Amino acid sequence: MLVLNEVKKSYLEPNGERLPILDVPRFQLAAGEQVVLRGRSGCGKTTLLNCIAGLTTVDSGRIELNGRDVTGLPEAARDRFRAGYIGFVFQTFNLLPAFTALENVMLGMSFTGGRPEPQRAKQLLTEVGLGHRLTHKPRALSVGEQQRVAVARALANRPVLLLADEPTANVDPAHQQHIIDLLRGACVRENVAMLLVTHSTEVAQQFDRVEHLEEINRAVGLAPMP
Repeated sequence: MLVLNEVKKSYLEPNGERLPILDVPRFQLAAGEQVVLRGRSGCGKTTLLNCIAGLTTVDSGRIELNGRDVTGLPEAARDRFRAGYIGFVFQTFNLLPAFTALENVMLGMSFTGGRPEPQRAKQLLTEVGLGHRLTHKPRALSVGEQQRVAVARALANRPVLLLADEPTANVDPAHQQHIIDLLRGACVRENVAMLLVTHSTEVAQQFDRVEHLEEINRAVGLAPMP
């Protein structure tokens, strides 16, 4: 379902030299599969997610999702493709403060150009335990509740792939397990594959497949975990 082939990404340093960030010869994710990606800070985890989502362009290589090469799409087409096929749960939630929980989820639906589905938005919010918070704006929600809105929004357009970048990093430790359970359960219900970045050993131990980016990214090498 998701296939990366010879994906390379680098950034230009002030001295004019290229700094290699990604050099991934091969990576695959099957439909409905849930995978954890681990690695020390600075090894390219977030960059890899952004490249898969089409938020960042790669220097070379192919990123195929459902048989479509994302790297070959122009920016506007990448945006439409991402809106229709990829859900993204950010570490900092990225909710719009002036909108209610329901409106934040429905706004995510509008990115595909289709008509928002209020009933689906309500259903998703109810499934993540926020059926009684539909009209609450982010400032009236706890941090954990805001992350649950972000999970519902990421699933709004029925994606085939969910990318989660440290989804528990800003959540109180007492509620981190609940967020992981929500993510995993929602992906099972919606038949969505998930690639989740985390530093947490406790979170990683719950998944059957755990990849260490240092082992698949030749730009970093086989460096030990800190």
